[in-house]
Amino acid sequence: MMNPVSETVAMSAHGQSLVLPNDEYNQQLVTNVHPADWVNPEPTGRYNIVVIGAGTAGLITAVVAASLGAKVALIEKHLMGGDCLNVGCVPSKGVIRAARAWADLRKAAEFGLHIPAGVTYDFGAVMARMRKLRARISHYDSAHRYAKLGVDIYIGSGRFLGLDTIQVEGPAGTRILTFVKAAVCTGARASAPPIPGLQEAGYLTNETVFSLTELPQRIGVIGAGPIGCELAQSFARFGSQVYLIEAMHGIMPNEDRDAADIVEQQMVHDGVKLLCCGKQLQVGKIEGGTRLTVGSHGQQYDVTVDEILVGVGRTPNIEGIGLEAAGVDYDKNGITVNARLQTTNPRIFAAGDVCSRYKFTHAADAMAQIVIQNALFPHPFGLGYASVESLIMPWCTFTEPEVAHVGMYEQDAKEKGIEVETYTYKLDEVDRAILDGEEDGFARVHIQKGTDKILGATIVAAHAGDMISELSVAMKAGAGAKTIATTIHPYPTQAEVTKKVVTLWRKAHFTQRTKKLLIRLFAWMRR
Repeated sequence: MMNPVSETVAMSAHGQSLVLPNDEYNQQLVTNVHPADWVNPEPTGRYNIVVIGAGTAGLITAVVAASLGAKVALIEKHLMGGDCLNVGCVPSKGVIRAARAWADLRKAAEFGLHIPAGVTYDFGAVMARMRKLRARISHYDSAHRYAKLGVDIYIGSGRFLGLDTIQVEGPAGTRILTFVKAAVCTGARASAPPIPGLQEAGYLTNETVFSLTELPQRIGVIGAGPIGCELAQSFARFGSQVYLIEAMHGIMPNEDRDAADIVEQQMVHDGVKLLCCGKQLQVGKIEGGTRLTVGSHGQQYDVTVDEILVGVGRTPNIEGIGLEAAGVDYDKNGITVNARLQTTNPRIFAAGDVCSRYKFTHAADAMAQIVIQNALFPHPFGLGYASVESLIMPWCTFTEPEVAHVGMYEQDAKEKGIEVETYTYKLDEVDRAILDGEEDGFARVHIQKGTDKILGATIVAAHAGDMISELSVAMKAGAGAKTIATTIHPYPTQAEVTKKVVTLWRKAHFTQRTKKLLIRLFAWMRR
């Protein structure tokens, strides 16, 4: 059992960052994103912007600023690429894809394919493939690449000494950097709820689970949000006995209930045992594993597992970076920023998970663009300020089927006093979805009453994350349901469901009065 203190990343005897397991792929990863022989540059004058944290927000801020001609420093004490590359989006999607391939193989008979008995999988090879692809992708976030792109890379711990000064403690000594502007992009880390016995028993998080090389035969997953659901389904498909524990009702409690129910049915089919409305969860280390006791829907469950994966809670990384010395306010939710992503020190901005309620890679990317405009091109230069309040934020949970959403839910609109019309089109009426055997799902749009303005949408489909972008673009561009309904979509595709759902709106607004007028017109034309 891995303990919460045994991180995915340890330190070797020579002080080199070491990602576990220490194989050729992780060595390549570390060489790219935390090179042992890296020598921090000597500062020469003030920087236009110094960025602390080389996750998505920090990388984008730094490289775009440098491409515009700014003098830029980027500080990272851990692994460049942040959670997304190392312990988030990239490794999880590698595992999810392999799990889906195995699930597809098991239902091959539905497509007239006969797979010989005895076909097996190799979980160790699955994880090795993930590490190999992660190492390949890591080149794009590497220290050497960003240095070539004009960014001064500092490997070490960054700490504000004052309102415009940062100290970097690296393996080869201390550097003092001064700046015109700075950006804090230190992200967030996995946290865990105060469950009795959890700390003593030990547990996995997204920061440690991708170091596994053997499949846990029994695993308890705490939290049925995106992380919990994605990995619970994947482990179940590989054959783990998965107990998914959620304090609220059902899975993905913040999503459209109909959408979450479809995914829940598939996960149960895949073998996940859902224990929702969980009460009085307790954990205890016993011989042969870890004991979980929990109440769910009036029943008491007492199960033994080999591993626990905690998939709830994120804690912003605000400690040890000298925010007090810089005059930057913060609380338990992260750094305090205004709509321009400016902190209480007007020279310092923040972006990404350290200050955002949207814990997504693409959200961090979008926020970085706002920081660049507001920090480097203030209003007197004529560009105007960019605001985080203007962002239209889509997201996707990569279960099977996927659930993607953008904009408001129906309840959000009602709470704002906006009258909406909601339309739903099921995938079992879309030819391509039927042919693909992927007809469990739907597209749902919320349109402001009296207009064709799309306020929000949810898609449940095998590739919902790809399909939601059409609606996101329409909302961003101010193009309404009419535009999508009159846009030609290639046939046969599952994306046709987007056109079909807004066509329901068009049909609903083809009134009987209009039809009667047309009948009279056509009758006159026949004379």
